Amino acid sequence: MAKYSKKEIISEEIKEEALKIANSIQKPGQTKEQTKLIAQGIQKGIKQYKMQQKSKARDLDRRIKKVSDLAEIQASTAEIAPLIMQSKQSNLPWVLLVFSWICFGLYFFLLR
Repeated sequence: MAKYSKKEIISEEIKEEALKIANSIQKPGQTKEQTKLIAQGIQKGIKQYKMQQKSKARDLDRRIKKVSDLAEIQASTAEIAPLIMQSKQSNLPWVLLVFSWICFGLYFFLLR
């Protein structure tokens, strides 16, 4: 079963607003049918406007989410980078210490 129907659903609020606008711009000698057609055109215009605004809002939300995701990734890499650098720097003193003890041991045993 289809989740969304293809039939256009226009709210009563939009219909009333379109009818008010159509009545306010009604010319003398205009029939009710002509006024209804004008109201339908206004309804269609309102519907298109709302669809465009929803589309713009969705695009803006996507952009905001993408920017916030990038900022979050950059923040997490900024936190990880010092830890990586620190671990590389902490190996050097240990290597030097072991090397110095080996040199001291060789010097001590070779001179005896």
